Amino acid sequence: MSEKVPASSWAVEVQGLTKLFGNRHALRGIDLSVSRGECLVVFGPNGAGKTTLVKILSMLVKPSSGNVWLGGINIREKPAQIRRKISLVGHQTFLYHNLTVYENLKFYGKMYDVPNLEQRIKEVIAWVWLESRRYDRVGTLSRGLQQRASIARAVLHNPSILFLDEPEVGLDPQAVTAIRDILGNINAVGGAVVMTTHNLGQGLEFADSVVILNRGQIVYRASKQEINRESFPQVYDRCTETG
Repeated sequence: MSEKVPASSWAVEVQGLTKLFGNRHALRGIDLSVSRGECLVVFGPNGAGKTTLVKILSMLVKPSSGNVWLGGINIREKPAQIRRKISLVGHQTFLYHNLTVYENLKFYGKMYDVPNLEQRIKEVIAWVWLESRRYDRVGTLSRGLQQRASIARAVLHNPSILFLDEPEVGLDPQAVTAIRDILGNINAVGGAVVMTTHNLGQGLEFADSVVILNRGQIVYRASKQEINRESFPQVYDRCTETG
């Protein structure tokens, strides 16, 4: 059977995605799509497969089967080109702890050929309120400040697709506000966001659409307009109950 050709409006398209670790299915036949300008929020309990999904979409882990298109390109093709258009904020900061915040951003900026790099570094540092810590080594910063620097690193090259794996963990309210503003900016220019979270309230605030993942499968999906915020916790509990 030939592969389904993804629609040009889709920033992310996933077809029949599975991932096995030994004999254990982490993902079981995932199908989903994310339009340009859309923020998809993925909810689910620990072990549901959220992080595995994000790692595959951000090209850190290879799928066992299925297809993924990012910006209309299959991830098996032109991986270097795709990586320049995506970014990830996850549990790992991808920062060098012996370098300062500024030195990290300059390193990544040169790697991605970011134009007007000095000005861009100023912008992203201001977005995450790290102006006073820009010359501090990352290893001396608290976990929360390191995560802020990781957000700055992730958006430095203006990615068209941003993946966030539980980005609110360890963040203070200022950093959560920064994420909200950054997501709005990305969506406003036609970029797409896929975010996983345990926080139902914050997730619904960010989301244009949602899915609930449980035991490696999508068990619920809806647009923001279809969701009742008051009853959603009950929907989530029902979709993720283990009985």
